[in-house]
This record gives sequence, C-alpha cells and structure tokens, in this order.
Amino acid sequence: MATDLDKLKARLQALRAKTTANGCTEEEALAAAAKVAELLDQHDLSVSDLDIREEQCERAVIDTRRKQRQPISACVPAIAAYCDCKVWLEKDEAGIRYVFFGLRPGIEMAHYVYDVVMAAMRGGWDHYVRSQRFIHHRRDEKSSFQFGMAVSIAEKLIAMKDERDEANRRSSGRDLVVVRHAVVDAEYEKLNLNLRRGRASGKKVEASAFQAGQTAGQSLALHPGVEK
Repeated sequence: MATDLDKLKARLQALRAKTTANGCTEEEALAAAAKVAELLDQHDLSVSDLDIREEQCERAVIDTRRKQRQPISACVPAIAAYCDCKVWLEKDEAGIRYVFFGLRPGIEMAHYVYDVVMAAMRGGWDHYVRSQRFIHHRRDEKSSFQFGMAVSIAEKLIAMKDERDEANRRSSGRDLVVVRHAVVDAEYEKLNLNLRRGRASGKKVEASAFQAGQTAGQSLALHPGVEK
C-alpha cells in the first residue's frame, strides 16, 4: 500500500514539474486537474474501503510569502473540495500560507492543482496584457483580472467534481467521496483547531478587468477526459 502511494506521489510531482515549467493556459490547467483526479480515483478504486480508512491524513503547506491574500484565494476552497481535502489559512510575520489536510494522495493532488491554477492565472494575465497592448497598467487591474479568472476556475472545478463523483458511482457502485470524507472528517476533528471565519478584504476590484478575467474562463469549454 505504501509503495503504491509513493509511486502515485512521485507521478504527481513529475506532472507538476512538467505542467508548470513553461506555464499553462486555463484549459491546460483544467485538463491537468482532470488527469490527476483520474489517477487518484484509479488508485482508490484499486484498493478496498478498509485500506482507505487505514491511511493516515497529512498536511501540505503552501507558503505564499505574501502579507495579503492573492486572487487565487477565491479558488482555494474549490481546490480543496475537488481533492476531498480540508483547507485553512494561517498568517504570521512571514506571510500567508494555505494548509491542505487530508489523505496523502488528496493533498498531493491539491498542491498540484494549486500550482497549475497559479500558472494558468499568470499565463492568462500575460495574454490579456498582450491583447490590450498595455504599456503600463495599474496593479489593481492585474489582481482584478486574476480574481475573475480564479472565480471562473473555482466554478469549473466544482462542476468537474460533481461529474467525476457521479461517474465513479455509476461505474463502480462505490461512493469514494463518502469513504474519503469519513476518514478526513474524523482526523480533522482530532486536530481541535480554533479557526475563525475570514473577513472580506474590502478591496475594490476594477470591474472591466474582473469581467475580462471571468469571461476568459466562462468561454472555455471543459474537457474532463484526458488521454493518458
């Protein structure tokens, strides 16, 4: 069992390096997310529910090295849901970090999806700048555009998650989500965390840039089936 998990982790790490090395489009990011979800589901379908329940939960910490929340924060809860994880935000003098908590394959997947979404948001903004022939742009335009993209990607990840779960139930007769969540929820309760609900930043967005980012994502067709 441990060997299989190590192989899956190594494969996810290799995919992360390959996908983010040269940047990626939003479409490529979503296709990559679908691919790692397929790998995770193949792993869990190949083992028994008892084996899954005996797995240990772990944490994956992503340090943003930023004092303020970035646009991807709008997508982080959807990434966690897509990967059957919990997530919370921690902040200290070093900056903000996101902590994903769940079964090892799930948190590896969450880290991977986070990275490819970040790459897609960078690529989306670069494309937008070129298309608008910007010489100079305001900082709030970039954050607003990427916030719009993050909202769009989050909506798509949730839709992809629903489709994937339904497909797994039909094909296997097993509800992997229930099994995964039972393990994660039980271990999460043991952490006894004292978490507070985050407040909205109150920061205004630049409406046209936000709409451009959201439109870029909304016009994208989903292709959840990815060839091996």
